[in-house]
Amino acid sequence: MISPYLDTSAIIYLVEGAVAAREAVARRIADAERAQEGRLLTSQLSRLECRVKPRRLGDDALLARYDALFTRARIEVVEISAAVIDRATELRARHGFKTPDALHLASAIEAGADGFVTGDAALLRCGDIRVAVVSPTAL
Repeated sequence: MISPYLDTSAIIYLVEGAVAAREAVARRIADAERAQEGRLLTSQLSRLECRVKPRRLGDDALLARYDALFTRARIEVVEISAAVIDRATELRARHGFKTPDALHLASAIEAGADGFVTGDAALLRCGDIRVAVVSPTAL
């Protein structure tokens, strides 16, 4: 099964990023959606983080683009459960990740993602999941 986890930066690149970054994330999504049992994973934290800018700017069109992405047929928006909190605590203590990064990584691991797509190269330090870094401008 193909099931990448998209963190907030990857989603922002997809919706608002430069062409090369959008295409890099879109390819990963297309791969997952083509697979018979493929799925895309992200968390409620991504939903929160992506919706702040459009709400702050009063940009209903941008907010609608994000909301449409979070309701795609093959996307699973995972909850921040007690197991996620426990795993995030471990990751934060072990690697010194910021709380949101630890929550994203823990959400991916607990949901069974086979990879983690991000724009943050610092997250490569996490050996618990395969991390793929997408540049904001190109691959």
